[in-house]
Amino acid sequence: MAEDQATFPHTPVMLQRIVDLFVPALEGPGKVVVDATLGMGGHSAALLERFPELTLIGLDRDTDALGIAGERLARFGDRVRLVHTVYDDIVEAVEGEGFRKVDGVLFDLGVSSLQLDRAERGFAYSQDAPLDMRMDRTEGRTAADVLATYDEGELRRIFQRYGEEKLAGRYARAIVERRAERPFTMSGDLVQVLHDATPVAIQRQGHPAKRVFQALRIEVNAELAVLERAIPAALDVIGVGGRIVVESYQSLEDRLVKRALVERTTSSAPADLPVELPEHAPTWSLVVKGAELADEAERAANPRAIPVRLRAAERIRN
Repeated sequence: MAEDQATFPHTPVMLQRIVDLFVPALEGPGKVVVDATLGMGGHSAALLERFPELTLIGLDRDTDALGIAGERLARFGDRVRLVHTVYDDIVEAVEGEGFRKVDGVLFDLGVSSLQLDRAERGFAYSQDAPLDMRMDRTEGRTAADVLATYDEGELRRIFQRYGEEKLAGRYARAIVERRAERPFTMSGDLVQVLHDATPVAIQRQGHPAKRVFQALRIEVNAELAVLERAIPAALDVIGVGGRIVVESYQSLEDRLVKRALVERTTSSAPADLPVELPEHAPTWSLVVKGAELADEAERAANPRAIPVRLRAAERIRN
């Protein structure tokens, strides 16, 4: 991986741990894995190197990411299949590549390094840029569209629900008042309005724009609705002995992932049934108990690893 990391210096979060978790599922010939959040292909490259007979299907809605990952993974030839799609279409993507079942699925949720580091994408509140925030820039409304068209109640709702922002009402009101003068087009304008609406004591607790930007990004890309469909679909397309590994970076994502895995790893038998019938037995088993964190060394070296919550499970029967 030395040459790969020299060209692509961003190391994916918990990279070696993820590769290790997939060993029982991907070792040997004829194995297929889906990287449902391809990004710049860091996880994919590591998996393809570790498992030399592996076929990888990489999904991403971001055409920039697909272009970069395509270059990065070109050395693996026809072992790589890249698909421009949102990951809740995972079943269609797998079938479109000629497979009925796969042996593993990886989700690395949240915003990729590519999106954060390119100011023109508008994801980072620390850089002034057009308020876009679309992961797929070929379609859909932008963050500027949301700020221009949502009423105060709708803005408050998304800030509360997707940003878990305590000052949601105050921020929504300030945005509506400011847009009456002129529309929001640049992230710097939004950051300034949020800063001015934040009490000084609260400003010391962290950047006032962080949760609002998170909420706007989730709304623009329908992230939670997509994820809620994607995890069950991924579980359904994985064969017996296959594994799913998911990295989440905020509590709303992790809650959805946890709920889906609990449902599949828990018996459906009535509590008063003396003997569990086969049809009630769980179809999945947890590989990681609870949510695993990055170790202290990785958290110190890579700040993006600090909030990660990793969950993994294995299919044990149909």
